[in-house]
Amino acid sequence: MRMKLLSLFAAAALLAACETAPETTGSSAGTGSTAAPAAATTTTAAPATMVSSKPAPGSSEEFVVDIGDRVYFGFDQYDLTADARTTLERQAFWLRKYPSKTITVEGHCDERGTREYNLALGERRANAVKDYLLALGIDGSRVKTLSYGKERPVAFGSNEEAWGLNRRGVTALN
Repeated sequence: MRMKLLSLFAAAALLAACETAPETTGSSAGTGSTAAPAAATTTTAAPATMVSSKPAPGSSEEFVVDIGDRVYFGFDQYDLTADARTTLERQAFWLRKYPSKTITVEGHCDERGTREYNLALGERRANAVKDYLLALGIDGSRVKTLSYGKERPVAFGSNEEAWGLNRRGVTALN
């Protein structure tokens, strides 16, 4: 009998520990009372913070977050995909909006191949991005190119996922 009572008490304690927090009513603007539980305050405050942290117009953060600063290439390729062209069109629109901004287009490769081969391939990738931006009306004096080859990977590993992330062209604001 004592064992059954102890088991019942343990089960009740476990169920009490699994109780979900009650839903709060009212606005979700984070203006609740100071007596709110810590978990509710954190949950309510997080979305308000995320909404109010919009990057400043014309900033590097806006360029990276809202426009996109990189395009990806296939294995041993330097031709632009449809997705890459779409990203570069957004970049060109942004660069026309901020004519004082200059950029450096970096060409990157995966780890396969020799250092010299990848430097040349990275240069072709950077030039492909530059040429497309020039075709979209960006002044050539605002665009420099640089090849890093396989020297600056963003993903480490010898697998398709890492290689795909490293085969890229990055547009960096100066």
